[in-house]
Amino acid sequence: MTMQPIPPEATAQLQAHIRAIPDFPQPGILFRDITPLLGDAATLRLTIDLLAAPYRDAQIDYIVGIESRGFLFGMPLAYQLGVGFVPVRKMGKLPHQTIRAEYTLEYGTNVVEVHADAVQPGQRVVVVDDLLATGGTAAATVALMERLGAQVVGTAFVIELSGLKGRKKLANYPIHVLLSYP
Repeated sequence: MTMQPIPPEATAQLQAHIRAIPDFPQPGILFRDITPLLGDAATLRLTIDLLAAPYRDAQIDYIVGIESRGFLFGMPLAYQLGVGFVPVRKMGKLPHQTIRAEYTLEYGTNVVEVHADAVQPGQRVVVVDDLLATGGTAAATVALMERLGAQVVGTAFVIELSGLKGRKKLANYPIHVLLSYP
């Protein structure tokens, strides 16, 4: 699995479809809005193609998508790669027996869950979300997969907010990011 650099013209197309919203959801935050990207068919296709590129020959079994925007990218990625999809959800949203992982937020904690039978030991997975910020949700998802015995072969994100240093929490795994902002 090789993480190739994103071609400059592809980066420019993606950046042109990410809207910066100042002071949302609170003053001092610059929110990176992906809805223009989702609304443009060519850019959405490019995004999925770029996310898929390093995993085409990685012999993965599942894409693991983190609620909720990880579902938006994870499902078409799973379809394109011809593999299954595993949803990781907020606590209380899955109907069958689950396992959970708690992670720290800036002001408290949160919990994510996955079905206890979602993957089998030894199966190869890639964890996908729209955004890598502090890394807490992604690290909790990786921990869930490892508790189930899966081999996490990589993580993939459309956007990384590098100043929040979420990459540190995923240092033991290949990280594929399409766009990085400070």
